[in-house]
Amino acid sequence: MFKAFLIKYGEIGVKGKNRYIFEDALVDQIRFSLKKIDGKFTVSKENGRIYAEARGEFDYDEVIESLSRVFGIVGICPMIQIEDTGFDDLSKVVLEYMDSTYPDKNITFKVNARRARKNYPMDSMEINSEMGHRILEAFSEFKVDVKKPEVLLQIEIREKINIYSIEVPGPGGMPVGTNGKAMLLLSGGIDSPVAGYMIAKRGVKIDATYFHAPPYTSERAKQKVVDLAKLVARYSGPIELNVVNFTDIQLYIYEVCPHDELTIIMRRYMMKISEELGRQSGCQGLITGESIGQVASQTMQSLACTNEVCTMPVFRPVIGFDKQEIINLSEKIGTYETSIQPFEDCCTIFVAKHPVTKPNLKIIKNSERKLEEKIDEMIRIAIETTEKIKID
Repeated sequence: MFKAFLIKYGEIGVKGKNRYIFEDALVDQIRFSLKKIDGKFTVSKENGRIYAEARGEFDYDEVIESLSRVFGIVGICPMIQIEDTGFDDLSKVVLEYMDSTYPDKNITFKVNARRARKNYPMDSMEINSEMGHRILEAFSEFKVDVKKPEVLLQIEIREKINIYSIEVPGPGGMPVGTNGKAMLLLSGGIDSPVAGYMIAKRGVKIDATYFHAPPYTSERAKQKVVDLAKLVARYSGPIELNVVNFTDIQLYIYEVCPHDELTIIMRRYMMKISEELGRQSGCQGLITGESIGQVASQTMQSLACTNEVCTMPVFRPVIGFDKQEIINLSEKIGTYETSIQPFEDCCTIFVAKHPVTKPNLKIIKNSERKLEEKIDEMIRIAIETTEKIKID
């Protein structure tokens, strides 16, 4: 029955003179989302409304699933759109719609008409009253409830007339690409994919960096991160995943630095390398999945130590979440089952038995001086040999 979808957006609507930029970006994201779905969809915008109209047969559930991952959308309304050929014809279509959409008629409803076209011969109240009367006349099981109806029948009088009563929630947020670009430090854990999702939801395009340490981390651990990047990319759009060979740097740090400082020092060099890769790809910030106090490297003192090496801002969207809140969101976006696969990343392989939890920056910097002979060259080689994987 449905051949078109009305796409509703939220905060884009308050963007003033710049609103068209965000609308156009959302239209592009919707087109990209529907590109591989049968049905040959046409996406257009008109006076504060965005429409996706199918030119052929399509899988309804597949369309809803795809649109439900487009940031910027707050509601997806499958609708019938007709030409204005008079109220009697409109009534006929509405009765057919109500009959087929609600086979169990023991429900309450309300008609909510809005006239964007003021030359329509009936005003909104008259449409509500007369259409409600005709529905009750046709289907005695229906009952009117103007306060809390189970079905809110929307009739929008525009150049064409939109009829809909179903609204599937969208993810909200802002269209990806409208708020710059950032580099996500992506591990194989639960937290970092969630962090990437949350920042992408604010309109930020993301790339990602993963630190691989063969032979201490397996190819399967690397594939796990690629799989996580693919799951995040369903929401964020294409991601360039940088796979950095970190083995030599980790072994060097392990060899010359105090073992209780390993995690902090390794983390500092990860941030340095990620920032440089981000700078090369046009990023304006870094994203991590750190949460205060979750592990030794995420105390306030540890975070201050890792921040010190960065000139870019570091965004930590799950900083105040507890673990269960992060798990709940990872389950919602579909990354949890992949994240808990038992393949170790380089951080867990080289973790100290008793890591320092309140590092002193002066002491950490003093320990790093032991690395001066080789570390700059090792960083250069790690960056130059980075494998870049396109995640679509």
